[in-house]
Amino acid sequence: MSLTRSDRAVNPTLVALGGYAATRIVGLVVLAVAAAATGEDGLHRLKGRWDSVWYVRIAEHGYGYEATLPNGDVHPDLAFFPLLPALERGLSAVLPVDAATAGLCVSWTAGVVAAWGIFKCGEQAFGARAGVLLAVLWGVYPTAFVQSMAYTETLFTALAAWSLYAVLRGRWILAGVLCAAAGLTRPTAAALIAALGITALVALVRDRRLPWSTVAGVLVAPLGWLAYVAYVGVREGGATAYFDVQAAWGNSIDGGVALALFIAGLPWPAALGLCAALGLLGWLVALCVRQRQPLPVLVYTIGVVFVSLVGAAYFGSRPRLMMPAFGLLLPPAVALARVRTRTAVPVLAGLALASAVYGAFTLLGSGPP
Repeated sequence: MSLTRSDRAVNPTLVALGGYAATRIVGLVVLAVAAAATGEDGLHRLKGRWDSVWYVRIAEHGYGYEATLPNGDVHPDLAFFPLLPALERGLSAVLPVDAATAGLCVSWTAGVVAAWGIFKCGEQAFGARAGVLLAVLWGVYPTAFVQSMAYTETLFTALAAWSLYAVLRGRWILAGVLCAAAGLTRPTAAALIAALGITALVALVRDRRLPWSTVAGVLVAPLGWLAYVAYVGVREGGATAYFDVQAAWGNSIDGGVALALFIAGLPWPAALGLCAALGLLGWLVALCVRQRQPLPVLVYTIGVVFVSLVGAAYFGSRPRLMMPAFGLLLPPAVALARVRTRTAVPVLAGLALASAVYGAFTLLGSGPP
């Protein structure tokens, strides 16, 4: 899709990054205002709550901590992957900041890098205008406030987006290395590993051969995830230790049973609304398929959604877990690319404000994201 004359006057990469940064600034401003009005510490909510505390503890003391809940459940810190705390530790060692602040620095920087990679994937698939809108839409995702927290979502998405872009450009070794790094960040890397593997398999069937660089990239891709699984196994003295650790946190794969039971336990209006939301999600996935997105992006997107739905994790975290699946936003991005800028901008501004208000409400509340 071609750019208009006014669009070509500005580098589309700068437009994408500027638009994304604007959405996050809106979120931070709304949070600051809401925190001041309620007497809360907004900065603490970004770097010192929920999973952020676990990452900081690992950065400062290494692995080995367990929390015992009132019901007797034990939550070991080995459930958290090592790349973010390693970066927090390294950054706090060279800069005059603590590990928690270093986590924010990593997350905010990674957010911009992720938006850049998302823009490049969108541009490669459907043109620069769609790429710009895709990056901005990712910044107004309903749980985009997590992108401003010391969490792994932005770091993982940055690695995933650039890995996928490397595949689209035929740079398989780089794609594999970035995928391996993503495997040290979140278990969702399984979706990215699958995307690279399936794309290579389709190329093999089509071409009856694979370049050595493709083979090397596919072989390197799972090494990060496998290395951490092996580390947990050696540390805990069992081949299935990593999966036992995740199960202790309630993150085992149950095929969607927990989700079905959660819906069944809701009052019927809430259950109906949630079913409608899941129906909308299914419709978006179908649109992604009909849109004929690039195969690695499509497989990755479906993989992230699948992993987010079939686990037994706390329901409230599932929208956050799906946030790295930026391919879900390609259909609306392409649709918005067809309208005039003076129409698209107010739409995006309204979405940014709504996302910011929801983020402030959630962060200043008691429930985890």
